Amino acid sequence: MTTRMPKLVAFDLDYTLWDLWIDTHVSGPLHRHKNTLNEVLDKHDSPISFYPDVPQILHRLHTAEVVVAAASRTSAPKLARQCLSLLLIPPKETEKDARPKKAADYFHQAEIYPGSKLTHFKQLHEKTGIPYSEMLFFDDEHRNREVQALGVTFCLVPNGVNHNVFENGLAMWRKRNLREITGEDTEE
Repeated sequence: MTTRMPKLVAFDLDYTLWDLWIDTHVSGPLHRHKNTLNEVLDKHDSPISFYPDVPQILHRLHTAEVVVAAASRTSAPKLARQCLSLLLIPPKETEKDARPKKAADYFHQAEIYPGSKLTHFKQLHEKTGIPYSEMLFFDDEHRNREVQALGVTFCLVPNGVNHNVFENGLAMWRKRNLREITGEDTEE
């Protein structure tokens, strides 16, 4: 089996990368307590953080030089962007002397505004030039499967992104693109 990655991996935010709806469960402004890793607090000091495996997944995508995108239909885009700017991702375990980076630094593209995911992906395609067939999208809502009509591989995220969900999404993308990747047919 190939280990090739899609050229672009996109993530919804709410209940995909973090366990809340930023537009209903969070009150701005947001702040970080000193240099706390993977945690931001809202005005009531309620914490917001990525699911535990997300930082390692972002590191893996960065190392593989995959374009990472956020695709969220939240009605609080400013708050979502602020959260990504404040969340600190710890360095990889192998980089002991490295400093934490803002989560926003791992996202090359951000389509964060109300509306259809079809619009988000048309914008991602237009801005990056990456074919839809080279895109993998993780989202917690069934209705956002609509992006499959464009050729994007969709992976449903039932309880937040973790290593298993991520690997399943990659396997789905590779199976869908097997002929292009290896010259083999996908039928068994």
